[in-house]
Amino acid sequence: MEDNKKIKVLVIDDSSMFRRIVAKYLQEDPELEVVGTAKDSYDARDKIIQFRPDVLTLDIEMPGMNGIEFLKIIMNQHPIPTIVISGADGRCFEAISAGAVGFVEKPNANTMNDFSNDLASKIKEASIAKLEKKYSKTNSSQVNHSAQKKSIFNNENIRRKNDKDIIAIGASMGGVEAISKLLRQLPLGLPPIVITQHMPPVFTQRYAERLNKECLINVSEGKDGEEILSGHAYIAPGALQMGIAKKNNKYVLEVKEGEKISGHCPSVDYLFESVAKAAKENAIGVILTGMGSDGAKGLLDIKKAGGYTVGQNRHSCVVYGMPMAAKNFGAVSKETSLEMIPNVILNQLKKRQLTVKSKD
Repeated sequence: MEDNKKIKVLVIDDSSMFRRIVAKYLQEDPELEVVGTAKDSYDARDKIIQFRPDVLTLDIEMPGMNGIEFLKIIMNQHPIPTIVISGADGRCFEAISAGAVGFVEKPNANTMNDFSNDLASKIKEASIAKLEKKYSKTNSSQVNHSAQKKSIFNNENIRRKNDKDIIAIGASMGGVEAISKLLRQLPLGLPPIVITQHMPPVFTQRYAERLNKECLINVSEGKDGEEILSGHAYIAPGALQMGIAKKNNKYVLEVKEGEKISGHCPSVDYLFESVAKAAKENAIGVILTGMGSDGAKGLLDIKKAGGYTVGQNRHSCVVYGMPMAAKNFGAVSKETSLEMIPNVILNQLKKRQLTVKSKD
């Protein structure tokens, strides 16, 4: 890659040693150029003006203005794709809400190589991410409004007519926020939802806990052998493969160690393929924002099995990679914006329930 096409990176961290180490590792990648480092938010502001970086790496815990407050300002004034370097305390999700497109776990001496490779990969993904200015607004994540508890399922009492339906969702970069937005719009009474979001261990548990507070439906990290219940969503644990199986006419989770599939563990393809096999025409598959092609083959399996498939459109994706790959595979029944996907899911479920009623 020519020098003038390298991805320009600014490394922001209060530790001078860590800045040097990260810059050294990133500089070894031929596609990346570390144009500068910054010790705090104020230094970063000046370096951004000076170097015009394509991507920022940002430590959350810094003296003075912390990384999250800095992100909020940057995303309001001059959005730049940002990868947050975070401990496993859940603050990375605050950073995602503030506008970061991804995060990597803070390394120790034994994980530095994996960390640097992961960070370099995330930076490359972030360099093509689409950002919009994030204006300050009231927090709508706590959806406890009684009006939102009403749905076509609650009102018509038809959700129990078919216990076979299942919804499967897959995402990568940009998916943390996309899944949150989608689930917050879904009412009570839905069939079970199984989700794979590319994310490291520990963070998936934190993510599930956060979603459970935000959403009307119950959200938890999936456990092996757990029966899948309506009104619940299950997040694939980091570094494990999660699928479903049908036993005694009920869906159960299968969570186990396994090799990477389509480059990932957990893998969206792994989840979707199991859903296609177990649920067949009763499955709804949803592929959201993300880099690469994980999920494309599995979504096609769902479609071939008679299930309904949805892809997030280019306009609403942070990275239009996985949905595009699925669309090119012929795996997408309907492509639409993130905002419209909840309606598409509800309408499809309503059609199915009305079909069941007409057969009764």
